[in-house]
Amino acid sequence: MKRWIAIGLVVLVLGGIIVYNKVLHPAPGATSGAPGGGGAGGGKDGGKGGPGGPGRGPTPAVNGFIVVAQNLREDVVSSGSLLAAEQVDIYPELSARITQLNIREGQPVAKGALLVKLFDADLRAQLQKLQAQADNARRTEERNKQLLDRGGISQQEYDIVTTNLRSSLADIELVKANLQRTEIRAPFSGVIGLRNVSSGAVVTPNTLIARLQQVSSLKLDFSIPEKYGSAVRVGSAISFLVDGARQPSQGIVYAIEPGVEEQTRNLRIRARVSNTTLAYRPGTFARVTLTIQNEKSLVVPTQAIIPQTRTNQVVVVKDGKAQFKDVTTGLRTAGAIQILSGLSAGDTVATTGLLFLKQDTPVKIGRVITLPSTSSAKTANTAPKVATR
Repeated sequence: MKRWIAIGLVVLVLGGIIVYNKVLHPAPGATSGAPGGGGAGGGKDGGKGGPGGPGRGPTPAVNGFIVVAQNLREDVVSSGSLLAAEQVDIYPELSARITQLNIREGQPVAKGALLVKLFDADLRAQLQKLQAQADNARRTEERNKQLLDRGGISQQEYDIVTTNLRSSLADIELVKANLQRTEIRAPFSGVIGLRNVSSGAVVTPNTLIARLQQVSSLKLDFSIPEKYGSAVRVGSAISFLVDGARQPSQGIVYAIEPGVEEQTRNLRIRARVSNTTLAYRPGTFARVTLTIQNEKSLVVPTQAIIPQTRTNQVVVVKDGKAQFKDVTTGLRTAGAIQILSGLSAGDTVATTGLLFLKQDTPVKIGRVITLPSTSSAKTANTAPKVATR
């Protein structure tokens, strides 16, 4: 008896579910065959291509970009230092007292100008003594020459006299050289710095008197990664910017270190900078920009690239269908990527909706985007990165 009651309850439940699904809550389109409905061949909503029918939806529209050759430039940004074209620290060669000090701090001096005069009275007295001895030796040599011609003395005796004369003359030249050391002259035209001594001070060869710098033209030292070494040559133009300046200035590379620094793997480069207006000072920090590539290349927007495991892809829209193509990329800027191979000028690539496209999917171009006429990639020396100029 209990078995039959259980079976009856199950039948009632199943029947209730069927009635609810079929009568009280029918599925969409289930009444398509009813009078006035949209069955097969009937109303508009039930036909092929309707919302509930088996047809496809509308063709997706994406933004496109027409591949063209544009100016693409790669800049290497590095830190550098401005140096004087010529610089020398002025030290005396002798230990003596300063008798004359012609240094005007911060003022230009000409080449050969007398800067410092040291005490030389003892050397001048010694020079007079040697000159008297040399005169006596010269007269002795002349008399012995006559005796030698007459056979009055031997050749050995005459040689001793001539040796004494040459020795006296050599001593005179030595004293004259020491006298020259008492005069410190400017080795080149430049600007004298702050002096560290006063007139009357006793100086030694370890006493720094002042520093002389040639600042009408400056040297700019900086380094770049070794991989860019082949792209830099003597005569390459550089631009640099110093703190406080609003506009960058220009320089010309004139020397390149033949070897690469082992610790940093950087290549040292030196450029020449004109400083006729004395706008820059030696020792100033400079932010250097070196252009190593500036040529026309095929580019696409960065959002058009689909990264893959071993390559990159783009979606080319051709004949209204999406086609996936592998490409080789090069320089990268903030908004564009250089295409080395895989595309041709005039190809149209999709830049939006890439995740929803498949091979040979129908697609149409809704809007064509463009890029700036010139793209620039900047690479920092210490921490390579990409930035727009």
